[in-house]
Amino acid sequence: MRILGIAAQWLFILCLPVLLLTASIGGAVNSLWLYKHGFHQYNISQATGLADAELENAAKGLIGYFNSDEEYISLTVVKDDQSFELFNQREIIHLKDVKGLIWLDYWVLLGTLLCALGYAGVSLFWRKRRYWRRLAWGAIGGGGVTLALMLALGLGTLLGFEQLFLQFHLISFANDFWLLDPSKDYLIMLFPQGFWYDATLFCALATVVGAVILGGVAGVYLKRTTNLLKGQ
Repeated sequence: MRILGIAAQWLFILCLPVLLLTASIGGAVNSLWLYKHGFHQYNISQATGLADAELENAAKGLIGYFNSDEEYISLTVVKDDQSFELFNQREIIHLKDVKGLIWLDYWVLLGTLLCALGYAGVSLFWRKRRYWRRLAWGAIGGGGVTLALMLALGLGTLLGFEQLFLQFHLISFANDFWLLDPSKDYLIMLFPQGFWYDATLFCALATVVGAVILGGVAGVYLKRTTNLLKGQ
C-alpha cells in the first residue's frame, strides 16, 4: 500500500508540469489579446495590407476553426474593397495539421487534469492530515519540476529560438506544408517568427505563474499545519 501511495504521488508530481504547460498553450491558442498584440507589435496591417478590423476577424476565425469540428478552414477577408480567401491550399492543409496538434494538447490537458484531480480527490477524501500534507508536498514537487523545465525552455528560447522552432516543426509535422513563402503566404505574414517567440515566452511565463501559485498555496498550508503540530 505504501509503494502504491508513493507511485501515485510521483504520478501526480509528473502530471503537474504537463497540466500547467498544456493549459498555458490552450490559453494562448484562444487568447484574442495575444493575436492582437502580435499584429500590433509586428506591424502586420502594413505587411499584409489588411485593416486592423480584418486582422481581428481573421484571428477570431482561426480561434473558431481550432475549436470546431471543421476539417478545413475557410476564411474570407476584405482588402481594397475586394473579398478573398485568406489562405491558399498549402496553408489550409498546414492549418489542419496545426489543429491536430492543438486538439492533442486539449486531450493531454484533460488527461492530466483528471489524473491530478483524482489524486487530490482521493487524498482529501481520507480526511487525514498526513494525506493532505502528502498532497501539498506533491504540489510543491510538481511546481519545482515545472519551474526547472520552464527555466530550460526559457534559456533555449533566449539562446537559440530559431533552431528550437525548426526542430519543433521537423518533429511535429510529417510533411513540408509548413514551409511557406513570407512574400505571398498570408499565414506566415500574419504570424512571423517574432510572434512565435513572444508566444513561447507567454506560455512559459503563464506556466511559471501557475506553478508558483500552486506551490505557494501548498507551502502556506504546510507551514500552518507544521505550526499546529508543534503546538500540540
